[in-house]
Amino acid sequence: MSDPFEWLEDAARPDTARWIEAHETAYEQAARRWTTRDHWAARTAALADAALPVGAPRPFGDRLFATRTPPGAEHPQLVVIEPDGRVRVVVDPSAIDPSGATTLEHWEPSPDGRRLAFQLSVGGTEQTTIEVLDVDTGTVLDLPIGRVRRSTLGWLDGARGFFYVRSVAPHGSVARDRRVFLHMVGDDPADDAVVFGDESDATRFYAVRTSADGRWLSIGATTGAARQRDVWLADLSAGPPGRPTFRVVQQGVEAWTTVRPPTGDRLGFLHTDLGAPRGRIASFTPADPTPPAWRDVIPADEHAVVDDYVLLDGLETPVLVVARIRHAVSEVTVHDAHDGRQLATLALPPCSSIGPLRAAPTGATAVWFTCSTFTSLPEVMHYDARTGHLGTWSPSTDPSPAPSPDALPPGLVTRQFVARSADGTAVRYFVVAATDRPDQPRPTLLTGYGGFGQSMTPSFSPEAIAWAEAGGVFAVACVRGGGEEGEEWHRAGMRQHKQRCFEDFEAVADALVGSGWTSQPLLGIWGASNGGLLVGAAITRRPHAYGAAACLAPLLDMLRYERSGMGASWVAEYGTAADPEQAAWLLAYSPYHHVRPGTRYPATLFAVFDGDSRVDPWHARKMLAAMFAADGEGVLLMRLERGVGHGARSASRRTALFADVLGFFADRLSGEDAHASGTAERNRACTGREPGRPSVALKVGALPTRTRQEKAMANDEVLAHGTGETEDEAGCGIQFNAELTGDDVIAHSADDETEDEAGCAIQFNAS
Repeated sequence: MSDPFEWLEDAARPDTARWIEAHETAYEQAARRWTTRDHWAARTAALADAALPVGAPRPFGDRLFATRTPPGAEHPQLVVIEPDGRVRVVVDPSAIDPSGATTLEHWEPSPDGRRLAFQLSVGGTEQTTIEVLDVDTGTVLDLPIGRVRRSTLGWLDGARGFFYVRSVAPHGSVARDRRVFLHMVGDDPADDAVVFGDESDATRFYAVRTSADGRWLSIGATTGAARQRDVWLADLSAGPPGRPTFRVVQQGVEAWTTVRPPTGDRLGFLHTDLGAPRGRIASFTPADPTPPAWRDVIPADEHAVVDDYVLLDGLETPVLVVARIRHAVSEVTVHDAHDGRQLATLALPPCSSIGPLRAAPTGATAVWFTCSTFTSLPEVMHYDARTGHLGTWSPSTDPSPAPSPDALPPGLVTRQFVARSADGTAVRYFVVAATDRPDQPRPTLLTGYGGFGQSMTPSFSPEAIAWAEAGGVFAVACVRGGGEEGEEWHRAGMRQHKQRCFEDFEAVADALVGSGWTSQPLLGIWGASNGGLLVGAAITRRPHAYGAAACLAPLLDMLRYERSGMGASWVAEYGTAADPEQAAWLLAYSPYHHVRPGTRYPATLFAVFDGDSRVDPWHARKMLAAMFAADGEGVLLMRLERGVGHGARSASRRTALFADVLGFFADRLSGEDAHASGTAERNRACTGREPGRPSVALKVGALPTRTRQEKAMANDEVLAHGTGETEDEAGCGIQFNAELTGDDVIAHSADDETEDEAGCAIQFNAS
């Protein structure tokens, strides 16, 4: 079909370069008029600096490894905490590269804590190199290993080598043609042998993991972002580690399963959604690891999704610590590892979410995890299963300042509600504001994601707090396509059902307006990556329903998304334009193809990054050009940031990005046009609601102080009364994106067996 702006896909063309330069100039001119940008930058930076300086530690041998962010640092450091409490820096990206362009993407200590493999990337490309060092001396032990994209690692016994994943192609994308390799420390990486993988599919992704004693190797494989995960297990004691013999655990099954290999001949454990869309935990024997032989230890819960688990096997009676998400809120329970009996429920702060559970690879008796709510600073929690004590944790001798609760504003209130989508489905959403119920329409920011099974869960967000304390409302919609209610919820919003994501989002937007939190001219929507697709669809489906929109690293041309970046990996999520039936699904909502001539679209900001190896910036360029052609009088802008990509970035760059986004929204949702000619009629026609009282303007500048009593009451307030909407059983906050926050952005490990690189999720919180 005709594509008048296809030429903008080629950034190297002279006319494309001129087009980009012209729009960069237009953006800079517009941004200079956003008078609140300095306020947002200062306030969000102060809130970020007040947050947790040290992440949840991971124990290896007699040491703890954790990330630490010193005040004013651009990136977290990786530190080791010695048995005597001394804290020592092991890897510091800012010292390696003072420009701030280098990020620590992944790290994995050996089980004895004496060696460390870590991965660095430059310029946001997420293409990494693996380096190995001696933790005692800091000596680099190996040549760098290239052609890697944030690989998981599995150490051999004695830390003499490790399994990892890299591309076999010497040139081109490291996200394609990948295999599992074995590297022996000290050998030339060019001589590393392939131990698993073939040429059957260039978009095949692998994750590796070894048992604590180095005997067992598990490999998980997916094709792109498909939720079908094949798993194999090998006994490395049966022969040379470079030629293992694999047994099938699961293959060709529509299920996501991750395996925790056993130590010795003991039972192994696995987390699966096979026959359980919200997940279950089962045990298996290495002699027969196939599904018919699995034995449920933690059966599926009808309303809660299994999110993570760890085995504490250093006790007389081993236990499993299990994290679940119940309607987007975390809970943690303790169970007998043999029969699954629940022994305890950990008392978390009201309406909180937690990060990955961290425990020793073997002999564990305790677990660490980060915990946060929307309105309180994150904390590291420590649970000692020997005593049953749960408390906060910090390194005893770490010189970094403790989090400062005085930096938080008083009186922010968070509530959870339920809207009804077009087909009657209940869609939960969160509202964070400085008032406990709607009083006047307020400038409101609504975000969502709805893809790849990613959940929107409570998390500390400087941007949301800054907006709410200024008098605005921050809201998030937990739409289908995400993982908040399990795999069925995800599948209900993917492929031919993608429209449901947009209907869910629209239902929440209408509920915010209908209940009086905001009005259409004061409602701003934003999203990143797949969330940018959500926003692009929203403004083309109902252009008059929103006051402003921001699309960050968005997918927008769904007929050509497979042709660049990691698009070919996402066919299982969206469908392929190569198939006529699936092309019809895509065309039915592709934002770029639904820009209509003569239509006035809301003020829209596109933010793109030239190092983005997942979603190419041409999506935003083409969409912007099409919208200008449709209506040249609208406020349509593109913010291009160079030297960064889709993932983690330095603290100052993150602050600058969101200062611009908030500055744009503050400018466009000022309320000046809220009751202009035609607006009341438009509100009434779209929602059936009469205009309300005059709107509230944002107040920026001097921030309130809080009394001791207010500090005790404000942060975790949960209200029990609705205002015409259906209120959920837990009032809680939400993170500003769909991804891991804090140290967890860079702490991907074999413990997590994460394959986020196969997805479209975006990560901005590198602090």
